[in-house]
Amino acid sequence: MADDKADEPADRRDLAAEPPVGVDAEAPEESAAEPADPAQEPQPGVPLAPADGAAAEEPPAAAESAIDPEPPLWPAADPEPPPAPADSAPTDLFADDLLGELLETPAPPPAPETPAKRMRRGVARTMMAIGIALGLFVILYAIDLIASAGDVPRGVTVAGVEVGGLTHAEAEAKLRHELEPRLTRPVVVHGGDVQAQLVPARSGLGLDWPGTLGLAGHQPLSPITRIMSFFTSREVGVATRTDTQQVSQALRELAAGKLDHPATEGAVGFLPVAGSDGGVTPYPVLPRQGQQLTDVDAAVHAVTDHWLDPGGVKLAMAITPVKATAAGVQAALQQIVAPAVAKPVLVHGQGKDVPLKPVAIAASFQFAAVEGGAVEVRIDQGKLQAALKDDLASTETDGKDAQVVFTGDQPAVQPSEDARKVDWEKTFLPLIDVLKKTDGRDLPVVYNASKPAVTTEAAGALGIKEVVGEFTTGGLAGPAATNNRTLADRVSGTIVKPGETFSLGGRSGPRTTDNGYVPAPVDEDGTGATVVGGGVSQLASTLYNAGYLAGLTDGGHLEHDHYLDRYPAGRDAKAVNADGSPVELKLTNDSPTGIAIQATVSGDSVTVRIWGTRHYRVEGQTSAQTPGAAPPVQFGSGGSGPCQPSIGSPGFSVTDTRVLYDVASGAEVRRTSHTATYGPRPTILC
Repeated sequence: MADDKADEPADRRDLAAEPPVGVDAEAPEESAAEPADPAQEPQPGVPLAPADGAAAEEPPAAAESAIDPEPPLWPAADPEPPPAPADSAPTDLFADDLLGELLETPAPPPAPETPAKRMRRGVARTMMAIGIALGLFVILYAIDLIASAGDVPRGVTVAGVEVGGLTHAEAEAKLRHELEPRLTRPVVVHGGDVQAQLVPARSGLGLDWPGTLGLAGHQPLSPITRIMSFFTSREVGVATRTDTQQVSQALRELAAGKLDHPATEGAVGFLPVAGSDGGVTPYPVLPRQGQQLTDVDAAVHAVTDHWLDPGGVKLAMAITPVKATAAGVQAALQQIVAPAVAKPVLVHGQGKDVPLKPVAIAASFQFAAVEGGAVEVRIDQGKLQAALKDDLASTETDGKDAQVVFTGDQPAVQPSEDARKVDWEKTFLPLIDVLKKTDGRDLPVVYNASKPAVTTEAAGALGIKEVVGEFTTGGLAGPAATNNRTLADRVSGTIVKPGETFSLGGRSGPRTTDNGYVPAPVDEDGTGATVVGGGVSQLASTLYNAGYLAGLTDGGHLEHDHYLDRYPAGRDAKAVNADGSPVELKLTNDSPTGIAIQATVSGDSVTVRIWGTRHYRVEGQTSAQTPGAAPPVQFGSGGSGPCQPSIGSPGFSVTDTRVLYDVASGAEVRRTSHTATYGPRPTILC
């Protein structure tokens, strides 16, 4: 064995001693240049052949391997030994194994792992994972984009109906199924505190189905948008076909009929109690804010955009706030109103009791909201007075001045009467406290007593004892006599105190048929238009002349339009115009004593006497007449009666002068003049 190893060629031993490929030791140049001959390599268990003649005896396989251009890899396991020929000699296995072990080169230990190498390996793994994830994402994105191409974007809802992910045909079918029933149902409209309804078919509302789906848009290309669509929804609303003018008109009618209402402050209302005598039941009128639809254009947009929403449409209203609160109303009802109308109040008048019923009390209440929400209760005394005054009228007395009455030719003083009237303010002063009571609801009436303008004592001290002026006129006829008699009754007995002025209009009252006047010709002689109260100028002229002779001062009068010969020229007074309107006559008593007027109508004459104390002697002086216009010619009387021809008279002017002399001394006291102008009377031809 040792000899065999000694005989091994040197180059084989050199090759066996070389380190394996990849080791830092450098191989000899000749080794790298030409590969070793495998025929020279000893095989385990096979004896080396002699050098001479070996090439000729090599098997063909050995020859082929000798020309193999690729060198063997080092280190490498020894090749399998070819099978030994049958006639070969036994091999020393122990010696071959030992030789193989000696010839084997042990593998070098692995190089130690550095931090840089570990970092490079981690980065490589991370990049590989990212690449794999991106690849998967791109694949999934492409699949999702291809699968949903042409569909409604995911997460889209229309008027609350989910249509995302459906095809356009499926989405339109679902929308028609879900939304078409709403087209026939009324649209709920919320306006402030009012809920009303609009009928779509009568309000110009309809749907545009293709336009609605068009609002959903197209499939988004953004990966983020597509991912978010799995977790969110997007409301796109509806596209409607609306008639704006019809919607506007429907909203205006809805606002006028239901939505708009004024503000209602808190108050208390009353319901009559059936079968009761003026009983009422109070109930609260809760405050309510006022509201009005002012922006109709904005309301049209709101209805157009939201009429298919499940919750209906909410309209913006202009609000008018109120002051009162529900608590304030309840407090006024429970604490004040309910006790006040629980029972009637018994009003005690002079000799008469009158019940003030709950219905009258309730009608007098007024309610006012104040700051803080409270409701203030007030009482309208005028309404309470109206409810009681007719029943209490019999407990009142009208004041009556003392008058001079004439029995025969002698005057007598008729006593005066004091006036007794209800003092309503003082009567109602304790009413609030009475209304709070449950029993003993009594209210006494307070009266005011007043003295008349002319008392009995004052009339007796006026010195009315003799006639100081008297005048009589005649020619009275027809219905004018009735009117003069009515006026005489109103004038006769009048007392005029010193310094006072008598007014004929104030004593005559309205000249109407209700007051005893009848239709009659305007003029005393029966001419002129027929009016109610016509012909009373005769009593006025008679009274003027009686006052003229009594020394009374003319307080204002008008003479007739044309002269009537039944009166002294320049000393007449008319009391009615041609159209029936009254004309005033006033006489002033400037003497130190009082006067009384006595007027009577007897037959065709009128007489007026002025009673008092004589202070003056009166003289009258009439000037010559100054001619005026000539009489015109008139065809027909112009009245409603038969035509009566008459001869006309020219107009003229005249001045009357009155002189007053003191009775005691005879001295002239004063002198006054008055000029009267009369128009012509026409000549009437029938």
